[in-house]
Amino acid sequence: MVIDEGVKLSNKSLLLIIDVQKGFDDPRWGRRNNPDAETNVSRLIEHWRKHSLPLVFFKHNSRNPDSPLFPGKEGNKIKEVVSPKNDEIVMEKNVNSCFIGTKLDSWIRSRNIDTIIMAGLTAEHCVSTTARMSANMGYNTVVVPDATASFESRGINGEVISPEVVHQVSLATINGEFARLIRTSDVLSLKVIGKV
Repeated sequence: MVIDEGVKLSNKSLLLIIDVQKGFDDPRWGRRNNPDAETNVSRLIEHWRKHSLPLVFFKHNSRNPDSPLFPGKEGNKIKEVVSPKNDEIVMEKNVNSCFIGTKLDSWIRSRNIDTIIMAGLTAEHCVSTTARMSANMGYNTVVVPDATASFESRGINGEVISPEVVHQVSLATINGEFARLIRTSDVLSLKVIGKV
């Protein structure tokens, strides 16, 4: 993949970790692709910490008491492999977009952040929804495809659509118009300019 020379990492580059929660290990979601997503998210987090770049974690609080993501359930917790440190910011939402009903936009604007790099679960739901809104709000938006994953889905006629196809299509529909897609290894090789 050619690295986009227009993307550089700085104190204006937010890493947004979306919904990497234990509840997504529940079998109710069906088959999932990219078992390496959490490892790649962890690599990104460590890179951001090393360079003291801005980092925000999100948790999805389902309104459905039967959901593994319902507040108070073990599944609502962020997975240990990507667990935030005590001084790191964790925001909570109960819809797909990280911008709706949260203070994310005001937090970003108060820090003059202009680029949002997104990773997490799932590509077809909260990641792509947040990426679309981010672009529409004027932010330079990057999604890290191999630090996201998707679950199988059902088509209009009830046919099962594989998680690999769901993932590819979800990312393809945001590529270029709403976000740049840059793999983990390429993000980690981007030049870091300045410090917070």
